[in-house]
Amino acid sequence: MHGTIWEEDPGGRLVRVVDRTGHVHAELAWAGNDLVRLAVAHAVVDGAVIMHPLLGAAHTVGSTAMTALAWARPTEIPAMAEPGRLPPGAGGAILNTIAILAQRAGIVALRYAGPYPTSALWRTLARSFRCAADEASFTAGALARALRVARDPIAIDFVPAPHERLAIPGGFIELRDRVERAVIDGITYEPRGSPARLIAAARPDPTGAEPVLAAPGDRSAGDLPQASQHCEIWFGDAPYARVATLAPDGSLLAGPHSIPACKSPVIGRVFPPALRAAIAELVADTVPAPLADAARALCAELPIRWADLGGRAACEEADGFAVHAALWDQIAPLGPGRLALALAEALGPAVTAAVVQRVAV
Repeated sequence: MHGTIWEEDPGGRLVRVVDRTGHVHAELAWAGNDLVRLAVAHAVVDGAVIMHPLLGAAHTVGSTAMTALAWARPTEIPAMAEPGRLPPGAGGAILNTIAILAQRAGIVALRYAGPYPTSALWRTLARSFRCAADEASFTAGALARALRVARDPIAIDFVPAPHERLAIPGGFIELRDRVERAVIDGITYEPRGSPARLIAAARPDPTGAEPVLAAPGDRSAGDLPQASQHCEIWFGDAPYARVATLAPDGSLLAGPHSIPACKSPVIGRVFPPALRAAIAELVADTVPAPLADAARALCAELPIRWADLGGRAACEEADGFAVHAALWDQIAPLGPGRLALALAEALGPAVTAAVVQRVAV
C-alpha cells in the first residue's frame, strides 16, 4: 500500500522487508521452514532453539531470550525473559515481523502465552495486530503471572495487521491505512501521545472548501487520515516544540528539528518526601490495578527530581525518577491539583516499567 517490498526466496519464504526508500527493516535467513536468523533494527534473533531456565524452549535475542516459535507459521505471541534488556524499538520490530509472517501464512489469530501482559506490551501489539478485547482484560493478573512465570495462553485473540515502516532522517514512520506513529531521535509521536503527539495540520472540509487549521489541543484532528500531521511536544494544553511535519503518505515535509533545551529554574531540585508520597498515591491510580501497590511503594521510596528530558515527560534514572521541568513551568500556574495529576500521568508509565523490570529480574 505504501511502497513496501516483501522479498522472497525461491521457496516463497520471506527474506527481506524493504521500504520505498530502499531501507531494509527486517532480514531473515532460513533452513527449510526453520528460521536461522532474524535481523531487525537494534536486535538479532538466533533461530537456534535453546533451553531457557524460565521459558523452556527459546531463542536468544541479544542478551535476553524469547520463547521458541514456528516462524514459518507463527501461532503464538512470544514471551521475553527480560523485556527491559531489549534495545528500544527492537520488540516492536520483532512483533511486526511475526505479524507479517502470520498474515502471509493465513494464521487467523495469535495468543500471548507469557508472564508479562503489561500495558507496554498491549500498546506494542496494537501496532501490529487487531484485537476486540481491551487493555484491562489483557493486563488483568499481570503481577500474578509474572511471579509464577506463567506460560499458559491468555484467551484473547490478536489478528495479524502489520504496519509498514518508512525510514526518515533520525527515525521512521509507521503506516497502515494512514500514518499511525512516528519515531524521531528515540521519541515516539502518536495521535493521543503524551507529551509527544501527532497533531493534524489541517481539517479536510467535506464541502470541498479550503481546509481549516486544527485548533491548538484539538486531539480529534490527529485521527484524520488525509491531513498532514505535525510531530509536536506538548505539556499540559500548550505546545512546547514542533519537531517535524509529515505528509499523509509519511514523507517528511519539514524537520526534523531539535527539541529546545529547557531552562526552568527548578531543574535539579528534588521533590520533598511529603510531595513524593502524595504523588505515589495518584500514580497508583494510573497504573494497571495488579501493579498498584508495588507502584505506590516504589514511587514513594525513590527520589524524584526535576530535569530536562527533551521529549519525555518522565523516566527512571539510576537513583530514582526524573520529571520534565516544563511540567512545572507550564502547569504549576494552573494550580497544585492540576500539577499533581499531570505528575502522576507522567510518572505512571515509568513507574510501571520499573515495577515490571524488578519482577522480571
